[in-house]
Amino acid sequence: VYSARYAGEGCNDEDNNNLMLKELTGVAEADRTARYQCLIVFMRSHTDPVPIITQGSWEGSILEGPHVDGGFGYDPIFYVPTHKCSGGELPLDVKNTISHRAIALNAMLEEFKKHKYI
Repeated sequence: VYSARYAGEGCNDEDNNNLMLKELTGVAEADRTARYQCLIVFMRSHTDPVPIITQGSWEGSILEGPHVDGGFGYDPIFYVPTHKCSGGELPLDVKNTISHRAIALNAMLEEFKKHKYI
């Protein structure tokens, strides 16, 4: 998935958001589900046969239009139901605890503790 180039080479976040909103015109709210995904892979060496892999998923939906210009990427159009706002409206400290990246990083931290790397 090339989400940064969704609207094509040389396009920016606003172009990507506008294209997505255009393509979702007329789509019912119930069918506008979305999620961010993050995978983190830790390899002990370049030949590690069993790397540690963690995943984070951040569930939401796509709004009908942008809500603020905060955040980056799809944040202005990504609705976060647990906080009743867009990803762009979330304070950074909150976003950094609930996002797909935070979930994956916290899972990796737990794996490091389990394997006594930290």
